[in-house]
Amino acid sequence: MFENNRILLNLKKKLKINTPRVEGIVKKSNKGFGFLEINSKNSYFIPPKKIKKVMHGDKIIARIGFSKNREIVIPEKLVEPFLNTFVGRLQKINKKLFIIPDYPFLKEFIPCNFLLKDKLSYESGDWFLAKLTKHKLKDNNVFHAEIIKFISKKKDPFTQWFVTLTKHGLKSSEPKCKIKKNILFDENFKKRKDLTHLNFITIDSNNTQDIDDAVFIKKVENDCLELTVAISDVTSYVNYNSELDIIASKRGFTNYLPGFNIPMLPRFLSENLCSLQPYEKRPVLACTMIISKNGKIKKNSNFFLAWIKSHGKLSYKNVSDFLEKKSFWKPLNKKIEEQILLLYDFCISRIKWRKKNSLIFPDRNEYKFNLSKNCEILNISIEKRRIAHKIIEECMISANFIAANTLFKNKCLGLYNNHSGFDLSGANQISLLLIKKKIFINSKELLTLKGFCNLYRILENKKYKYLNSRIRRFQSFSEISFNPHPHYALGFKRYATWTSPIRKYGDLINHRFLKSMIFNKKPIFLKNDILQKISNQKRKHRLSEREIQDFLYIKYFKTKNLKNLIFNAEIFEVSKGGIRAKLLENGANIFIPNSFIHNIRSELDFNKEEGLIFINGKIFYKISDIIKVNLIDIRIDTKNIIAKPIIKLK
Repeated sequence: MFENNRILLNLKKKLKINTPRVEGIVKKSNKGFGFLEINSKNSYFIPPKKIKKVMHGDKIIARIGFSKNREIVIPEKLVEPFLNTFVGRLQKINKKLFIIPDYPFLKEFIPCNFLLKDKLSYESGDWFLAKLTKHKLKDNNVFHAEIIKFISKKKDPFTQWFVTLTKHGLKSSEPKCKIKKNILFDENFKKRKDLTHLNFITIDSNNTQDIDDAVFIKKVENDCLELTVAISDVTSYVNYNSELDIIASKRGFTNYLPGFNIPMLPRFLSENLCSLQPYEKRPVLACTMIISKNGKIKKNSNFFLAWIKSHGKLSYKNVSDFLEKKSFWKPLNKKIEEQILLLYDFCISRIKWRKKNSLIFPDRNEYKFNLSKNCEILNISIEKRRIAHKIIEECMISANFIAANTLFKNKCLGLYNNHSGFDLSGANQISLLLIKKKIFINSKELLTLKGFCNLYRILENKKYKYLNSRIRRFQSFSEISFNPHPHYALGFKRYATWTSPIRKYGDLINHRFLKSMIFNKKPIFLKNDILQKISNQKRKHRLSEREIQDFLYIKYFKTKNLKNLIFNAEIFEVSKGGIRAKLLENGANIFIPNSFIHNIRSELDFNKEEGLIFINGKIFYKISDIIKVNLIDIRIDTKNIIAKPIIKLK
């Protein structure tokens, strides 16, 4: 009777039109439940039958309704799918092909077909790049994908590396480009100074092959030192706007990952022709500077092109052991020994000067994964910055400092590294924090380079560890620009890197600017989009490195059966969900759920902004605390290491 009633149909249509809609992001739990998150405070339940039409992360419009006296939403329109081009594992079921996306909350088996010709050689578990072509919310209730690129066989020991790199749009092999061997594009090579007779040395890790820098130092009058920093002249082989230059500009950096690296330039250049290998004549861009006894760099520095030969490939370990008298290693001859001792004097004087007049990087441990050929984790070692690291660091920082000032004074274009310190809002909040500790630096001072440096010299005191951790959260990020501004984190008015052109395209750009200054030529005009490209690539490299590290930590803890062992950990983040901390023994990040902190939830209070956890109104944990933890669970799907606190140490 009512089946084809026009009045009733029109009424239903009208009611549907007037029903309120909301837009949000789909969030699925591990148990399959789903919600539409409108903002940080509001979300709606999606019924189990309807959640199957969407994926975790989809941006949708949904209709609000009611079920069992509960407000729900019904997905109606797809605004933006979470998946577009994605990485996944192939699965063959009853001669049908499916691809499973590589995301923790995506469990869908998406039907797929190949766009590749040799599909018969692939098997379940192999990894591919795919593109979502159909979505259930708009394509007749169907998900579908097309496989567009092979990534890795499931049995390849480097599968996770290839998957991660592909996910972030990064290359997994060196550039393929035809190179004319031993041909210098630089038309000014005849004007190079011949410094091959000087005792230049290089100091790097034992396994470093792409050697950018060499140094030579000597005593001069008035107890001063003259340091020459020689940097591989990559632009003599990589001509502007050539095929190789375009490839390098797109890659931006050499990608250093545990187990292997992917060079920005072909290895024939990066590890051979451009590398400052011992006893090989190489073209360089060099800078000479005079350093007074108190560590100040004098103003008569200059840049020039030269030929050099490295007279010794030294390692950080051996040089540090020699200076710290921790082994029987000695330099090959007295001339190299003299270089090491003079470089040590230079380093100490520069550190003293920078502590007083700028800022020094705090010493932080780095953690190294030592892998077998099959990517098995042998161990995780702590890499401390020793004296040889500091020597080379001071040489390069000094050279970069001079480059920035030289380009600026000669009114030349330059690619500068800027760091703006705090913004006005942050400075105001920091000033209030300081007053509580009886440190009187007002917000106006904090916005100046001098005030910023004074603050961090005060915060070096260990009693301000918590305050230091809080204040660092207000700091801006460094950025690159063609306009020079202060680098607050270093304490310099200007800073421009040029000392790693084999590994960083931005440094290669500055080589071209410095050369245009040397030969009084107009610099090559560059579009501003190169800055965004370099920044984007840097971000991608960091994300890929972090993802590989997370994978290796999970694998390490699973393989070594480290569950239930006790570790020291430093808290670096507090949230409503719990605590994030770093294990000091190996660098792994852990998560402590709030249920493990205190068993009565109503007595717990989290202050994320201040990095504090209260129990019954009293501060119990804070960021920078060192605590003992017991590992409870290793979750492979979400790459989380779950821990439980035992006792707070300090």
